[in-house]
Amino acid sequence: MYFPYNFEDINIIAGNYNPSPVKYANNQTFNFWVRSLFQRATSVLKFDLPDEWQGDVRDFFIYCLFRFGYVAIFKNDKFGLTFQPCSLSEKGFYYQPLNARISNPLLSADLKIGEDCEILKLTPDYFGVFDIIEHYAERLSTLDNAIDMSIINNKLAYILGARNKSAADAIKKVFDKINKGEPTIVLDMKLLNDRTDKDVPWQFLERKGLKDSYLTTMQLQDAQTILNNFDAEIGIPTIPYQKKERMVTSEAESRVVDSTSRSLVWFDCLKSSIEDVKKLYPEIKLDVKLRYDEKEVDSDGETDTDRSE
Repeated sequence: MYFPYNFEDINIIAGNYNPSPVKYANNQTFNFWVRSLFQRATSVLKFDLPDEWQGDVRDFFIYCLFRFGYVAIFKNDKFGLTFQPCSLSEKGFYYQPLNARISNPLLSADLKIGEDCEILKLTPDYFGVFDIIEHYAERLSTLDNAIDMSIINNKLAYILGARNKSAADAIKKVFDKINKGEPTIVLDMKLLNDRTDKDVPWQFLERKGLKDSYLTTMQLQDAQTILNNFDAEIGIPTIPYQKKERMVTSEAESRVVDSTSRSLVWFDCLKSSIEDVKKLYPEIKLDVKLRYDEKEVDSDGETDTDRSE
């Protein structure tokens, strides 16, 4: 049953954020960007998995690997050669984990790594990629709100204040004719000045300095820049669009190297883990490839979409 928060509860909740008025994760746009960036991140690697791990099982495998950073691969009499997210415990001489604990509603087990199971990990430090995803999702979510406000504020119409009804009707008629596309509007001179004090019959409120404002076009460019930075972070080759036309070859190649550095770490870590898995289970069908190979990117930074698989 729902109960409204009282003043003390609200203060406790708000006090956990700094600054407290900004709650970047408590909105739908943050959830949208987390989901979007997660799917972009998973597109960097192509996995060759056993036939039994296709479909929904494949989706679960990808989620666990990128969310938690590792999965345990093991054999079970009921489920065969399978995988599960796990918790790691104990440490060896090189501070590597020695045991993996499986906690599934249908299976609980304590497995010794290297004998009863093997760990397939995405990163050398046993972390997933959600720290990267949430970092950029926070920025994009915050900027989304500014873009929405900017779009609404840019719809500012002409604001006119009329001194009387005749002046209001006259100016309405003038704008009707303008919106119809009439090239010439003829206005009665008697309406240009009030008969009593000769003052103008209406006032025009002008919004000045529009070019000095943070315009929607600039905000959209910044959003694309943040998205490009995320792509470069996870291994999708990209070039800053604002420099593309005047970017020399060396700059483009440097950007490509920068954008593939982290994905190469993931790739190398996965390949090393796969070797360990195959030592324990030689029959397993398991491999990984980079979707965006450094050799498949032209010198101008464009990805060769016609490359062979």
